[in-house]
Amino acid sequence: MTNKIENLLAHNTEEVIVKTDLEKKLNSGKKLRIKLGCDPSRPDLHLGHSIVLRKLKEFQELGHQVVFIIGDYTGMIGDPSGKSKTRPALSSEEVKKNAESYFEQVGKILDVKKTEIRYNSEWFSKLNFEDILKLLSKFTVARILERDDFSKRLKGGIDIAASEIMYPIMQAYDSIMIKADVEIGGTDQKFNMLAGRDLQRKMNLPEQNILTTPLLVGLDGKEKMSKSLDNYIGITEKPNSMFGKIMSISDEMIFYYFKLLTNISENELQQIKIDLKDPSKNPRDLKVKLAKAIIEIYHNKKSAGEAEEEFNKVFRDKQRPTNIEEKKEKAGKYKLVALLPKLELTNSKSSSRILVQQGGVKIDDVVQKDFDKIIEVKNGMIVQVGKRKFVKIKI
Repeated sequence: MTNKIENLLAHNTEEVIVKTDLEKKLNSGKKLRIKLGCDPSRPDLHLGHSIVLRKLKEFQELGHQVVFIIGDYTGMIGDPSGKSKTRPALSSEEVKKNAESYFEQVGKILDVKKTEIRYNSEWFSKLNFEDILKLLSKFTVARILERDDFSKRLKGGIDIAASEIMYPIMQAYDSIMIKADVEIGGTDQKFNMLAGRDLQRKMNLPEQNILTTPLLVGLDGKEKMSKSLDNYIGITEKPNSMFGKIMSISDEMIFYYFKLLTNISENELQQIKIDLKDPSKNPRDLKVKLAKAIIEIYHNKKSAGEAEEEFNKVFRDKQRPTNIEEKKEKAGKYKLVALLPKLELTNSKSSSRILVQQGGVKIDDVVQKDFDKIIEVKNGMIVQVGKRKFVKIKI
């Protein structure tokens, strides 16, 4: 038990507040309430979330009560952590729709039967304006504006919505309502989690301990993995998609992905570090190993092997995928720049133009060079964007 507690507090952990206190609680035998909140701003959880979910699993295996909060009210604001501008507001309908798939996704890592899943609308929908004023009085504007994200925006003359100031206060109130003993989250959540300790102290309640985990760099190799930046791998993505995306990461990210996302032993991890420095070793082989290890966690060993075969077929042997997604489309003529977003192969006409100019678009294996070209869609036509995205048109 002592070794498990030491590992929990050290492995893939950035900071513990207050470590001696949490260590004492963990050794006391008391069943602690461990909190994680997640806003359903998009319908899928990603591998960045898996780091904190796997840490929750460690608490769960030690017999503690995991409380997973789906922020259907906070999600309508959007967490301002790490954001340089106000997020677009989501409607309650959008948030509800995105939250529907969270149960299945959380179950990929946690034992859902032993997990307390709550929506923060349970308590926020019951507050009247007097209650909100009392809650707001527990915080000062100066304290909220201390956070790095807000201070940068103020200095840059970038607006901060009043609703964003509410976000850390609402997250803090979640801790009150579920009686949190510990809150965990990425390092970018430290300010919000400290707000929870602050509010508990002001309400004469025991202060929650805080455990922060590292942030996962996304596929772009620059920003943290994020749904809003579209540089993520969903934990319920299909094996072929997972495999292709993992193979696209830079060599510099291989070690950290192994460390943060797999069940690899410390000895194996050190060997990977050695192999990455060995010029006779091909980093591609390590990426294959990484991709298969991650797919085995969220799918199974057979799927991992099949994904490798499919990847080799498309990328090494330059063949089409075995199974190509079909999209229904009306017969007619479309500008290429408009057709690609319509088929959900790009996000916009501007991104379509860039891809065409880079030679990244093919129709029936022919590279397209003119983004204003008029395309007459036909049954069975195959449109390809980049190396991984294929669509077969069904009229």
